[in-house]
Amino acid sequence: MATKKLSEVKVGDKLPELAVPVTTTVIVAGALATQDFTPVHHDKGAAQAQGLPNIIMNTMTTNGFVSRYVTDWAGPDAVVKKISLKLGAPNSPGDTMKMNGTVKAVDDAAVDVDVSGSNSWGDHVTATVRVALPKGA
Repeated sequence: MATKKLSEVKVGDKLPELAVPVTTTVIVAGALATQDFTPVHHDKGAAQAQGLPNIIMNTMTTNGFVSRYVTDWAGPDAVVKKISLKLGAPNSPGDTMKMNGTVKAVDDAAVDVDVSGSNSWGDHVTATVRVALPKGA
């Protein structure tokens, strides 16, 4: 896949939807990979004691999925410069997070993409990702 060029991207461009199955393995592996040993990310009983129905995805795993979503669209030479995100509804096993994005701004240096990831409870994440692309012709 070729990396998108700045000259190819326009405000309003839509990114293709990405469906991310949320499994226990995805949640626990993400927590372990980011060294987040908070019990609500791996222990169902601890999560239920906090009023949750099951374990929940941690922030760093969500951040990784947001970054992956934009870089999969932008291409291998794209460089993420900044991610601003806000969490909402938790991601729990058995659900699917549907990610969507729209190009919000394009300037001489980078592209800003608004991203949302929703599940059956509502928006899990809303974010803006700034990604640098080659200028191109």
